Amino acid sequence: MSVAEQVSPLELADYQRAVRLLLAHPLVTEVHPNRAALPLVRRWAVQLRTDLHELLGYRLVTTANTARLLRVQDDLDLTRPAVTRTDRPFDRRRYAYLVLTLAALGRSGTQIALSELAEAVAADATRIDGLGLDTERKPDRDAFVDAVTWLTERGALALADGSAADWASSPDRAEALYDIDREVVFAIYRPSRVLQHLGSVTGLLETDRGLAQGVHRIREAAARRARRLVLERPVVYYADVSESLRGQLRHPGLAEDLERLTGQAVERRAEGLALIDASGRLSDIRFPSGGTPSQAALLLSTRIAAQVEKRKLPTMPAPTAAERTEASAARIDAGLPLRGVVAELTVEEPGTETETETETETAESALYPFLTDAWLKGAMKELMSTYGSAFALVWRGDPDRLLREALRLLSALGLVARVEGGVLALPLLARYRATTAEIKPAPAKRPAKETS
Repeated sequence: MSVAEQVSPLELADYQRAVRLLLAHPLVTEVHPNRAALPLVRRWAVQLRTDLHELLGYRLVTTANTARLLRVQDDLDLTRPAVTRTDRPFDRRRYAYLVLTLAALGRSGTQIALSELAEAVAADATRIDGLGLDTERKPDRDAFVDAVTWLTERGALALADGSAADWASSPDRAEALYDIDREVVFAIYRPSRVLQHLGSVTGLLETDRGLAQGVHRIREAAARRARRLVLERPVVYYADVSESLRGQLRHPGLAEDLERLTGQAVERRAEGLALIDASGRLSDIRFPSGGTPSQAALLLSTRIAAQVEKRKLPTMPAPTAAERTEASAARIDAGLPLRGVVAELTVEEPGTETETETETETAESALYPFLTDAWLKGAMKELMSTYGSAFALVWRGDPDRLLREALRLLSALGLVARVEGGVLALPLLARYRATTAEIKPAPAKRPAKETS
């Protein structure tokens, strides 16, 4: 197929902007991510629907007020959580309140008071072991309001009167009234499986369910998965995928298709490839970027790269895709409620081996330099001594927390892999080995003018 077949050369950049917007924001409404987004997606909806399905296997569903991209989930990605207005990731309680709030809104009319919505969510929460929602407790109210605010930002709710923050501070004296957009409510929650029938979160992943397929269909499915990996991951290492996927990743057509679709360049190296987001509008994590954790992560990456270059370090293999999926699934499944699950429907059929399991059987052997936690702590201590005056005050007194956050970011970007006792330096880290930094002096204060 020809990507962007019905798009003229003069309009290609505009079409690619719509693609990047939709990939970065799978839910587009009249207010989210901005008011110009939905008209842009609507303009190119037909071509978007064709290209995203043929290239990636994604499905675009549009209504009068929404555009919803239904992705295919190949991996468990823990790097893109829902966040509050202050960029704090949702915890399990907030996720639970979010889902229960959606359920309550689905049963409601066109308007609802915040206290009424809280009562409906509280009634459902009491039926879940270990959850509950006590509106007399400030932490519970804050978590509930975070879920409501997340929905408000996406247009599912629109504040008609009052203040949610005031209600959270004093529910006896304050109230908030919301208009409900039911189209947005139903567009947000579109699971690919019936969740009550799943015994594990891995049931949401795309797998070959053992159906007979022709060689052409199998190759086509592998090509789509390879394109998805390059789009969804910061970097794809050949050592981390199956032999069939390595062939698809090395095919020149993959880079041509993705570059024409997104307007971004695919960079190839001996170890793998990555889509370089020069626009800054496609990636959910920008790096380098502002803020102390990102700056510390960048500085730490240069120290790690330098250490790898000048010393012969012990090496070991990185966790495989299947091992990472298993570990992530165990963490998520530990929070699943067991009550109400229909056990006989959660038993997998024979021959339903997941693709990540197949990948480990044919993965290339690759060893990576290992750096200990003790060395990392020492490197962070040196960074704090050299650059600490440029870090935000909240981080200066807690170098261990800053180290954890920096390593979390580097791991999410595919620059390092966390293992017991330290990290492994992955090949992409070499991009930052020549980075230099300096502390900018604070601007001098102007002397106060004398008054007569």
